[in-house]
Amino acid sequence: MPVHTTDSSHGKSFGLTLALGSALAFGGSGVAAKPLIEAGLAPLHVVWLRVAGAALVMLPLAVRHRDLPRRRPALLAGFGLLAVAGVQACYFAAISRIPVGVALLVEYLAPALVLGWVRFVQRRPVSRAAALGVVLAAGGLACVVEVWSGLRFDALGLALALAAACCQVGYFVLADHGGGEGVDPLGVIAYGLLVGAGLLTVVARPWEMDWSVLGGSARMHGVAVPAVALLGWIVLVATVVAYVTGVLSVRRLSPQVAGVVACLEAVVATVLAWVLLGERLGAPQVLGGVVVLAGAFIAQSATPAKGSAEPRARGEAVVREPAV
Repeated sequence: MPVHTTDSSHGKSFGLTLALGSALAFGGSGVAAKPLIEAGLAPLHVVWLRVAGAALVMLPLAVRHRDLPRRRPALLAGFGLLAVAGVQACYFAAISRIPVGVALLVEYLAPALVLGWVRFVQRRPVSRAAALGVVLAAGGLACVVEVWSGLRFDALGLALALAAACCQVGYFVLADHGGGEGVDPLGVIAYGLLVGAGLLTVVARPWEMDWSVLGGSARMHGVAVPAVALLGWIVLVATVVAYVTGVLSVRRLSPQVAGVVACLEAVVATVLAWVLLGERLGAPQVLGGVVVLAGAFIAQSATPAKGSAEPRARGEAVVREPAV
């Protein structure tokens, strides 16, 4: 028995390390993408480069799980459309108009929106703690965007960030009905990236991209950084490493615990945007961000109603926190 306890403790510690690493990796996507956008690349082109590059890296896993398209076509299509193409495109378009931290905090309304879907569309009960999380997240968001000032930030940028949150909700709902035993999350990620790359190719039209931008440099808070180095970080670290470590962390932790640790992604993104991009948030935004994260923490850690816990756990195990 002591040996089992030690192994279990080691597994949880390693899982927490992986979850923290995933949050750090995901949190760095926005600060690397925004300089590329400001250098002349369209947000959709940056998204296409990110997804297509990650799909190429993950291609061996897709070959290994080549039976997945036949077994779970709807799950793969949903992951590619919502968790990859939808979330990435909306988020990157949002950060081209509003600060990275604000965009990510708006996106963190997703856990609250999922509970709203469960309660009002599926008409299943949710706990009082979950309802409190929804209220806190909404109130915190009001502070982040300063509603008393007539929405201080760009309205379209905020709408795009909210659309990214809705894409996360759509995938969680799909996973609630489309998950199943014997589905390797890494295989789903690989095929989701391939599907997302295909969809984004049609929408983004990469053949119209100004490829010369990648041969130059981008300005990060006044410092010139090679554009290809920023792209490499986005593809390898903020996408491949972020998704894989996130999935592996859920395998060692409960989805709820991994989701709570993932809330650090918003903190990481905001701090990095402050240090590397010079995006400073005022006291109301900082306070609102803390409240949004508290709401997300409660919403994700609240135990779902009986009958819905396991499907959602499968969905979160596949996607981690797919957003950025």
